[in-house]
Amino acid sequence: MTIEARLAELGVTLPDAPVPAANYVPFVKTGALVHVSGQISQGPDGLIRGKLGADMEVAAGAAAAQACAISLLSQLRRACDGDLERLVRVVKLVGFVNSTADFTDQPKVINGASDFLVEVLGEAGRHARSAVSATSLPFGVAVEIEAIFEIR
Repeated sequence: MTIEARLAELGVTLPDAPVPAANYVPFVKTGALVHVSGQISQGPDGLIRGKLGADMEVAAGAAAAQACAISLLSQLRRACDGDLERLVRVVKLVGFVNSTADFTDQPKVINGASDFLVEVLGEAGRHARSAVSATSLPFGVAVEIEAIFEIR
């Protein structure tokens, strides 16, 4: 089954790749790697804002992280000229969680992205990862995630 077919089976339609909000490029290809710039939590209804440990629960944070993963795949599709089948594997995610100083469940939040990528991509979705806290993120979003992908 293709990646696009698996996404459709899960009821997920990849949006157009978001455009950068500042002076950077959305991705850089070098050799067989695609480095995708941080994707902030946003969905069809706009930005997903919140601070974990204050006004947002872990489950909502995990959903925000999944939204970031969807944007990451949109950027990857663009980097691969529309052909997600060029993906070999997800190499690494770095996840930033907008949270209070005493919040310690960053890994559970970023699992929203990790679990989604494994669900869509199977073994190719397994990756190395960092999940860290931030006292604030751009536009007040709940989560930002960057990624490295290997492609053919």
